[in-house]
Amino acid sequence: MEAWIAITIFAAFFQNVRSALQKYLKGRLSTGGATYVRFLFGFPFAVLYVYALTTYGGFALPEPNWEFATYVVIGGLAQIVATALLVALFSLRNFAVGTTYSKTETVQAAVFGLLLLGDSLSAVAVFAIAISFVGIVLLSLSGTSLTLKDFVIGWTGKAALFGLLSGGFFGVSAVAYRAGALALDGEGAVIQAAMTLVCVLGFQTIIMTGYLKLFEKGELKNVISAWKVAVWVGVTGMLGSVGWFTAMAMQNAAYVRAVGQVELVFTFLISYFYFKEKTTLIEASGIFLIILGILMFVLP
Repeated sequence: MEAWIAITIFAAFFQNVRSALQKYLKGRLSTGGATYVRFLFGFPFAVLYVYALTTYGGFALPEPNWEFATYVVIGGLAQIVATALLVALFSLRNFAVGTTYSKTETVQAAVFGLLLLGDSLSAVAVFAIAISFVGIVLLSLSGTSLTLKDFVIGWTGKAALFGLLSGGFFGVSAVAYRAGALALDGEGAVIQAAMTLVCVLGFQTIIMTGYLKLFEKGELKNVISAWKVAVWVGVTGMLGSVGWFTAMAMQNAAYVRAVGQVELVFTFLISYFYFKEKTTLIEASGIFLIILGILMFVLP
């Protein structure tokens, strides 16, 4: 198994844990507050990670440049919007199915990657992404009679639109983070990704702090009062981000996100065992196709 695949699976697992914790916080915080905790509590751990790499790992910090800064801003803003939409989505559909709407990110990341970076896809990769996408469609149609009318209605509802927009912004952020890391002159993907991560989280923390102070009075106090759970959102979010950023510095962002759909397996396990939500036959079929698509990347 190639290193970027193992790193992606690591990232997907911790992202899923973070999302579950954010859903728990959604009952105590606003959408903005639940989104904010991953940045505020993740940033200190990202700084410690970079410190460890430079102090004990022997890495030298890459020197930032304007191209890097531009991609950090674009990616950071896109991820804030995408995360807010995803957290808001949890209140519209159940945890497992709600998350799947955002998984159109893989297709959208492929398009953005091709347009912005010239990252092309192999024929096998296109087929694998297509299979996984069919699986996502099945998940979105869960509970319907699978008619064309149901499909159109299902994908134009509020939950679907939130998911599609979330996936689009996640796709933009993924490509921007890859571009930012590649814009640095460093000693390899690990330190380039770490530098990108700490700058992004710092930028996002500043932006979200300003937003909450201006538009959600009192929410900062609520965030601090929820620190016992929020700190774990920061830890798991940072671990997931380290994986995502490193993998995307090594490989096409669409490939990374395609394999990262293994998160849906973790999502359904958490949904079933922790949130006690039921999984239908259609949803299970969708998951099977998604796993099949992932295996086409993983297996030689």
